[in-house]
Amino acid sequence: MTVKFYTVAELVMRLAEAKRAGTLERLLSEIQRCQLLILDEWGYIPVDKEGSQLLFRVIADSYESRSLVITTNLEFSKWGSVFTDDQMAAAMIDRLAHHGHLLVFEGESYRMKHALMKER
Repeated sequence: MTVKFYTVAELVMRLAEAKRAGTLERLLSEIQRCQLLILDEWGYIPVDKEGSQLLFRVIADSYESRSLVITTNLEFSKWGSVFTDDQMAAAMIDRLAHHGHLLVFEGESYRMKHALMKER
């Protein structure tokens, strides 16, 4: 299985750079060739309007054509504030939820459990 992994911030930065350089279609084609796209840290950093539009294109292009794994600790109702546009966020959620599976992990954070700086 061909897999690509990006943090959302990294992917948005790469998409914006490719758009400025005139190589956006090449990057999108490269992403489209993978069978699984993993997007980590979804919603950790706000995305500007252009970045949101580019990210939406990746999600829309992936809809019903490749598997996506998205990691986030942000509930759906907060996505509009991160992606600057409630309608675009709703369209992303719609595409992701249609065939998607939501896994919610509860409990203590693995990183916090194994942190070197925890109280003794």
